[in-house]
Amino acid sequence: MIVPALLYLLPLADIPLDFSMNVALATSLASIIVTSGSSALNHAKLGNVEPYAIKWMMPGIVVGGFAGAYIAEWIPSEYLPKVFGVIVLLLSIQMLFSIKSTKQKSMPSPTVTVGWGTGIGVVSSLAGIGGGSLSVPFLNRHGVEMRKAVGSSSVCGSVLALSGMIGFILNGYHAEGMPSYTVGYVYIPALLAIAMTSMLTTKVGARMASTLPTSSLKKIFALFLMVVAGTMLL
Repeated sequence: MIVPALLYLLPLADIPLDFSMNVALATSLASIIVTSGSSALNHAKLGNVEPYAIKWMMPGIVVGGFAGAYIAEWIPSEYLPKVFGVIVLLLSIQMLFSIKSTKQKSMPSPTVTVGWGTGIGVVSSLAGIGGGSLSVPFLNRHGVEMRKAVGSSSVCGSVLALSGMIGFILNGYHAEGMPSYTVGYVYIPALLAIAMTSMLTTKVGARMASTLPTSSLKKIFALFLMVVAGTMLL
């Protein structure tokens, strides 16, 4: 949700169009560090993490998040929103299919788990997301109970966002014509605005999530993602 909103608003802040998608992705990842960090700490304190998943997904997540930032730099600016749109469309389809998914397997080998972590990191960095929509279904499908799947995902997501943000910062230092208050591709005013407002509105979301059925939430959000994807692709 953050990336399309920023893509619309950033030109109003004199962000060059050639860099607006990179700035949107980088700023979104930076905001995820703030918003997901506290969640990850709380889950860790409560023991809502799966040690095996953290141990073997984390290295891949870090490499993938960092690599995704560099892949985004290689993609021509006019195609990057299309790549984002395709990723979001696939996420929405995956979310709809996961509603009825009941099959479970055991966790794969360490090498395969690292590979999955790398793939999740690359895709999430390219989409400017924390990867929960990918890592939670992956973990839950492989026998990790939902509580620990969400907790492990929040820990991995915070680290993923950090590695992706660092990659975008390093790539953004060469960008010319960027306005003040940018660190690489991260636009600080937008980051602060997202962090401050999200701290207020997450309470509302938490109350809604506790009253609405999970399947209904998934359907609503999947349809919303399809609209976002269609907008970006068109």
